[in-house]
Amino acid sequence: MGSETTTNATGVSQLFQLLRDGVPRTRAELAKSTGLARSTIAARVDELMRMGLITPVAEAVSTGGRPPSQFALNPAAKVVIAADIGASHATVAVTDLTGSVLAEHSEPLDVALGPVPVLSWLVEGATRLLEQVGRDHTHVAAIGIGVPGPVEHSTGQPVNPPIMPGWDRFDIPGWLHQHLEVPVLVDNDVNIMALGERSVAWPGVEHLMFVKIATGIGAGLISGSALQRGAQGVAGDIGHVQVARGAGVPCRCGNRGCLEALASGPAIARSLREHGVEAQTGSDVIDLVKRGNIEAIQAVRQAGRDIGEVLTTCVSLVNPSVITIGGSMARVGEHLIAGVREIVYTRSTPLATEHLAIVQSVTAERAAILGASMLAVEHALSPEALAVGFA
Repeated sequence: MGSETTTNATGVSQLFQLLRDGVPRTRAELAKSTGLARSTIAARVDELMRMGLITPVAEAVSTGGRPPSQFALNPAAKVVIAADIGASHATVAVTDLTGSVLAEHSEPLDVALGPVPVLSWLVEGATRLLEQVGRDHTHVAAIGIGVPGPVEHSTGQPVNPPIMPGWDRFDIPGWLHQHLEVPVLVDNDVNIMALGERSVAWPGVEHLMFVKIATGIGAGLISGSALQRGAQGVAGDIGHVQVARGAGVPCRCGNRGCLEALASGPAIARSLREHGVEAQTGSDVIDLVKRGNIEAIQAVRQAGRDIGEVLTTCVSLVNPSVITIGGSMARVGEHLIAGVREIVYTRSTPLATEHLAIVQSVTAERAAILGASMLAVEHALSPEALAVGFA
């Protein structure tokens, strides 16, 4: 690619980033926003139209003479494949470039079966969904996948995932590329939940924490509008922060006193059993709370306080404006969040909590599949990926 072509590709990509939000704009508005000449804007709009990435929309209001044409993102230009692989279930979906789901399929699937059976299921399911929506593999811009374990994001490989036997250092993108020759993005499930929640419920928020409370506890952290993964991909692993009340309580990680050993679904169930209340799982705890069982409500409230103790430190460290609570245990509702708020709002500095919202997840069980879609879309529409189209 020559330098002139490279410059043009960069310029076209930069113009597209303005139009990605879906807001229709005229050539004059684009020229004003970028400071570029009308002739340059016209040439770049024509190139984006040729690529199918933007489309004309309803005419703008005229100030006299012929109504000016408006342009915006064409969501149907390409599709992405999104996959949420859980410990015992999996979901695959096809979405457009705004993350709107066009077709979707879920079923029970044990991640412990290993990477080849699970990823084969993903490829077969995605192929069927593409057929349903009248597309084929050539229309796929990227694939986004969430998995229930730590991921080295640069390679897409799981790293020592505790509940994913056989997946350690497995080359997920490399294996999938043999079947679908498109970019593959892989991330931890909580990270993609944060992306999904933000895209739907908090699109303008630059600093957000998504806290997943289920069999385990973890957090996805968005700061400065960017997902923060940390040096080894384990940023947000708050479930293994020590909590004073848990001194001596063993955790599956090998340490004692971890937040997860006190406040996860199984931990709350264990605490209730110790007090004579029959509860084997987190789902049992949720049922008890919904039936008004006082012991279960009190145990959930205390779990919220324990989580709040750790989140108080997080608030001081990263200063989010929104903390959203998701995962299966979030279904207990306000009792859990009330415990979190009780501690965070009383122990954090007034400045840090003045505008801090601590709320239940809006996307709930949809967070992961929506986030996997956004992971793929963000890559597919990035300046770097678009520049390849000019190669």
